[in-house]
Amino acid sequence: MTKAELISKIAGSAAISKSSAEQSLNALLDAIQEALATDGKLSLPGFGSLVVEERKERKGHNPRTGESITIPAGKVVKFRAGINLKKQIQ
Repeated sequence: MTKAELISKIAGSAAISKSSAEQSLNALLDAIQEALATDGKLSLPGFGSLVVEERKERKGHNPRTGESITIPAGKVVKFRAGINLKKQIQ
């Protein structure tokens, strides 16, 4: 599903205009990004949680040349599905 399709689905479900749905979705995404940047976690009971985790520096290789490289440490966002989402998918 694309962002445009999601906006259309939100607009239809909430009986609002597509522009209002887009503004709502953008506000939600901004709030999620801000929460992850400041707190490092976001929990939505029943749906899941987003957590920022540290990834250690590690060795890798360039597939084009076969040369060994060091992949620097960094932060990644991980999603853990909640119980309701797991049941819905199965």
